[in-house]
Amino acid sequence: MKIKSCINSEIGVLEGVIIHEPGPEVENMTPDNAERALYSDILNLSVASQEFYQLKGVLDKISKTFEVKTLLQEILEDEYIKEKLLKEVFIREEFNEEIEKFISEPAESLARQLIEGIVLKKDNLTKYLNQERFLLKPLHNLFFTRDASMGINDKIIIGRMANLVRERESIIMENIFNNHPLFDTKTINPLKPSGNINPDIKSTIEGGDFQVAREDVFLVGTGVRTSSQGIDFLIENLKQNTNKKYHIIVKELPHTPESFIHLDMVFTILDVDTCMIYEPVIYRLNRFRTIILTIEGGKVSEIKEYANIPEALKKLGFDLKPVSCGGSDDTWIQEREQWHSGANFFAFAPGKLIGYERNIHTIEELNKNGFEVIKANDIISGEVHPDNYKKCIVTIEGSELARGGGGARCMTMPFRRAEVNW
Repeated sequence: MKIKSCINSEIGVLEGVIIHEPGPEVENMTPDNAERALYSDILNLSVASQEFYQLKGVLDKISKTFEVKTLLQEILEDEYIKEKLLKEVFIREEFNEEIEKFISEPAESLARQLIEGIVLKKDNLTKYLNQERFLLKPLHNLFFTRDASMGINDKIIIGRMANLVRERESIIMENIFNNHPLFDTKTINPLKPSGNINPDIKSTIEGGDFQVAREDVFLVGTGVRTSSQGIDFLIENLKQNTNKKYHIIVKELPHTPESFIHLDMVFTILDVDTCMIYEPVIYRLNRFRTIILTIEGGKVSEIKEYANIPEALKKLGFDLKPVSCGGSDDTWIQEREQWHSGANFFAFAPGKLIGYERNIHTIEELNKNGFEVIKANDIISGEVHPDNYKKCIVTIEGSELARGGGGARCMTMPFRRAEVNW
């Protein structure tokens, strides 16, 4: 039976999520190309895999989980879909190899190559002199499944990535949602015309910058990854529904340091009455504006600035108590924990979260605000279950995964949640 996509909040009970276990593609980099791969460091796969096992183990206990690699392999069994997907990859990445030899690859092998990359064979002088190791580059960032697609009510927006090294992720996710028999949804792609909406080459939008507060209220960060044109694309799509009123809260983000790349690195919604903030960006950097755009009757009816996201949300009926990443006492601690995704929490139900245990001051702050602290392994073993708690934070080890530049929210792409009783 097909599963309808439905994302009307950030905190509704999780009913379906897509993840990707990091594999050889994570180790297929060196310090020389880590920056190009959008990493600030290189990862130890064996340790990262153990940590990811904790995330997956918890998700398996509470929801239906699906792996990108498995879904990709299953759609590649269809020869028409395989050829269509490969042609799109070849065009977008200017890949000048004969497509026929890849079309003949079995689905399992091709799925692996599309994710892990293809090593360049040095069988002529030009290739021998080529400094690249890979003919087709690995998808180093694929385990951050949040960015390449994002749920908005009953639709899926396909991410328009800011960096070429990640564009294949979007192609894969669009093909999965459009072609896999598991899903019943409509995709929206900033690169492709839809009705009277034409693509803008400057439009970029990534899932880490996009949050659904409520079915009519969306938060979007704009900075190095999501452009104003990408937000305009979202506006144009919402304008098509002339019978609805929508609000988009836009938060300008600093371009440096790199830990501010997405909105969910400085702000996440935790419960019907609680949010996590990185205080220096959300409250203190007032030169980075917070703006509400109201859309009704097929047009933008109002654009107004507010002091910060919590104030803007309060105007729209949300009264969220902010919990400070790193605690409230020491800006050095706040900065250190934000760098390792201390504000990046994934809510799998109202008031029930997953995050890194390494951010001890943030975890302590959550505990002070009524969140019971549970270790992931205790849930995996069956010793405890989140259903037995009103509010909880499930901690996973994150000494290695955090070095990739993302947290639990970054590594999860929910496509179905239950409704929230606000």
